[in-house]
Amino acid sequence: MTYPVDRPATWFVTGASRGLGLHLVKELLASGAYVAATTRSSERLLAALEGSDTTNLLPLQVRLTDQGEVARAVEETIARFAGVDVIVNNAGYGYLAAVEETSEVDIRQMFDVQIHGTWNVLRAALPGMRAAGTGHIINISSILGLVSFPGWGLYCAAKYALEGLSESLAAEVAGHGIKVTIVEPGYFDTDFLTADSLVLPENTIEAYPDIRDMVRAHLAMPGTQLGDPKRAAKALVSLAESGDGPLRQQLGSDSAGFAAAKVEALAADIAAGRRLAESTDYNR
Repeated sequence: MTYPVDRPATWFVTGASRGLGLHLVKELLASGAYVAATTRSSERLLAALEGSDTTNLLPLQVRLTDQGEVARAVEETIARFAGVDVIVNNAGYGYLAAVEETSEVDIRQMFDVQIHGTWNVLRAALPGMRAAGTGHIINISSILGLVSFPGWGLYCAAKYALEGLSESLAAEVAGHGIKVTIVEPGYFDTDFLTADSLVLPENTIEAYPDIRDMVRAHLAMPGTQLGDPKRAAKALVSLAESGDGPLRQQLGSDSAGFAAAKVEALAADIAAGRRLAESTDYNR
């Protein structure tokens, strides 16, 4: 993927009215990039961008789970800006509950947004990117797409699925000049851990008091996170501009630390289980 230098780049950003997505849109608009920003509420997006120069903004009120709406949004973006250079699949929300407490509706809604919505964007945008022979897809995962903690089972399941999808996609489109990056943020000072972006189960079970303690600790966390979302937005722009970063990019020192520990634990598991693994081959 070659980031354009002779014209403003066109970015297509989902989940743009809050959190990291909003910070990214502000950074892009300030840099002069063209930005197609999807949201469930254009009014909320425009209110959040008050004071920013929105000349190069295309606000798109879209339900990402509706393939028709997503396809029209991509078509509008191409009609307005003559193509798409960078896609950032950022839309999502948190969910804190024990696996046993998670309802059928909760599961479907999480995967509808994180996986179905992302897939809809990819299917709509990839034909144009392949035809152009260039493009960069940045899928916003989480460090919880690589490591898992109690109470985050549903969120981890969706992010692990997103990472599997992204890794396969990266291999599929590399020959078409398209770059894929999986971004794994740690804790950033956004509204992710507020009622706007965090869902709790309707019913809880007394058997999981440690998870209730963990939920209370997370609800008290806003304002104390290590990560600066403005710096994260600049990092995302840097990734797109360079076009040569790793498949998985952690954001935040906490994320980098968790990732390193995961690699060590996985290597230890592989070593401990190698003899049994090899014992299951045919004796030929």
